[in-house]
Amino acid sequence: MKALFAHLLVLIGLVALARAQFAEKRTDSENGLDFVYPFPVENYQFTSQLKKLEMAYMDVWPEGEPVGNIVLFHGKNFCGCTWNATIDVLLADGYRVIVPDQVGFCKSTKPTDYQFTFMQLALNTNNLLLSLNVTNATIMGHSMGGMLAARYSLMFPSQTNRLVMVDPLGLENWFALGVPYQSIDVSYLTELNTTYESIQSYQQATYYGGTWNASYDVWVNMLLSIYKGSLGTHFAYNMASTTDMIFTQPIIYELPSLKMPSLLMVGDLDNTAIGKAWAPASVKPLLGHYEILGKEVSAKIPNCTLVEFPGLGHAPQIQAPGKFHAALLGWLN
Repeated sequence: MKALFAHLLVLIGLVALARAQFAEKRTDSENGLDFVYPFPVENYQFTSQLKKLEMAYMDVWPEGEPVGNIVLFHGKNFCGCTWNATIDVLLADGYRVIVPDQVGFCKSTKPTDYQFTFMQLALNTNNLLLSLNVTNATIMGHSMGGMLAARYSLMFPSQTNRLVMVDPLGLENWFALGVPYQSIDVSYLTELNTTYESIQSYQQATYYGGTWNASYDVWVNMLLSIYKGSLGTHFAYNMASTTDMIFTQPIIYELPSLKMPSLLMVGDLDNTAIGKAWAPASVKPLLGHYEILGKEVSAKIPNCTLVEFPGLGHAPQIQAPGKFHAALLGWLN
C-alpha cells in the first residue's frame, strides 16, 4: 500500500510538473510573441465573428483586499507588458490590475480575417471582465488604447467607475483636416516593410520628444519580434486593419457624452497623427498638436481633469515614470 501511495505521489508530481511547464511555455511564447511578461499570462477563449479566439491577459492581485479594479489598455505599437512599471505602482497602491492584449496583438489571436472596430474590441474586453466577475473598474488606456478606453466607457458607463486617457488618439478628425484615406492594402505593404530602424526612428520622434534611451530598445525589439515571427504576416495585416480602424473611427465628437470622472494625461511634445506620413505637405503642419488638443478636448468633457507633461512625448509613462505615476496616483487617490 505504501509503495502504491508513493507511486501515486510521483505520478501527481509529474502531472503537476507537466502542467507547470506547459503554463510557462504559454507565458513565454504564445500566438506569435516570444516575450516574457512580468506576471503570469492567462487566456480568455471565446467566439467572435464565427472565429474561435483567445485574449491573453494578466490578472494581478495586491496583497490584501483590493481597493478597486483598474483595467489597462495598450496602444497600437505596444503590448500589455509595456504597462509593467504602472502595474507595479498600482499594485503597491492596493489595486487589482487587469491587463489584456487585444485580439490581433501580442499574445492574443491574430485572425486572418476580422472586422476591427472599437465597439468590437470593447465588447470583447467587457466579456472578458464579466468572466472574471469584474462589473466595475477604472478604465485606463494609452494611445489607441485611450480611444478604446473612451469607447468602452461610452458603451458600458455603469461598469466604468473612472476613465483615464493617456495621450489618446482620435482627438482630431484627420480626414476632415485634409488627410486622404489610405487603403488597408497599402497600409499592409508598409507594415510588411517594418524594421528596427523604422520603429526606432518613429518612436524617437513621436513617443520620446526626439530623445532616446537604451532602455526603450526592449519595446522596439519586442514589437519587431512579432513582425518577424511565425505569424508576422497575420500581425502585419491586423496592424493595417487597426490603422484603418483608428483613422475611420474618431472618438472626438462623442467625448462630451462621457459622464464619469475622467483624467486626460498628455505630453506636450506629442505629435502623433495617423495619416501624417501620407498627408499632403500643406496638411502635415496642422496635425498632432497635443499641447493644444489637450486643453481643447478636456474643456469639452464634463468632470475632466487635464495633466500636461512639459517636454515629454507620446509615452510619458515610459519616458518619465516617476512624474507620470505621481500624477496618476494623485488623481486616483
